[in-house]
Parts: sequence; C-alpha cells; structure tokens
Amino acid sequence: MSDGAPAPLLTEVDHVAIAVADLEAAIDYYRRTFGVTPVHRERVESDGVEEALIAVAESYIQLVSPTRPDSPVAGFLERRGEGLHHVGYRVTDCAAALQAVREAGGRLIDEVPRPGSRGTTVAFVHPKGALGTLIELVQE
Repeated sequence: MSDGAPAPLLTEVDHVAIAVADLEAAIDYYRRTFGVTPVHRERVESDGVEEALIAVAESYIQLVSPTRPDSPVAGFLERRGEGLHHVGYRVTDCAAALQAVREAGGRLIDEVPRPGSRGTTVAFVHPKGALGTLIELVQE
C-alpha cells in the first residue's frame, strides 16, 4: 500500500458477542423478536461459557453466558451488566494477525492462538490497546 499501511488482515466480521445472564431467555428473545434460532450451540469449558450462534448473512450474533462464577464473562456481567462483549473478526492466519498486533504495539490477552468454538483458532486483543473494544481474531 502506498500510504505505508499494512495489508488488511481482517477478512470479515465473524461475530458480535453479547454477554447475557440467561442464555435460554436470550435465545427466546431473538426467536420471538427477530424470528431466528441458533444454528450452533457449544459449551466452551476453557472459557467457562456456553454460547449460542445466530446466523446473520455470513456472520453471527454470539450469545454468551457464563457457566461458572470465575469466568471472564461472569466478571463482565457483574461489572457492566448484559450487553456487547466483543467483536470477532475473521483472519486468514491467526498467528500472523496476532504477531501484527504485537508489532503494532497492541496489548494482547492471548500470547499465542488457541482453540476456539466451532473448531476455530482464536486469540484475543485487550480492549485497552484496541480503542476500548475487546477483539477476537478468528481463523476458520
């Protein structure tokens, strides 16, 4: 690129995650209000959450609820209440994207990529280094 900016690493929005206290109630809200139901559900023990993915075109709304009191989502709900938790962006190579964030001076939560839901590889970028937004890098 002629302006010195790096080549784009983000290929599309993978999901917008919404932290909810009651996953079943949230699923019911989306069903009643928008006529949509989850296309995927999964419990992610390593993160202490259960998720429900609702497809919107090629992306998802990820409803995420804590399964234990020490999970990051439980802490988020306690501090902030229900609402937008993070944005997940698809990347071709999670390790390369994570390295690019590191080289740009970004603050990382994950130093190396790790397994995510749906068989993906993921890594999180800290909101304090990303304009106040928790970012998840998602490689399918």
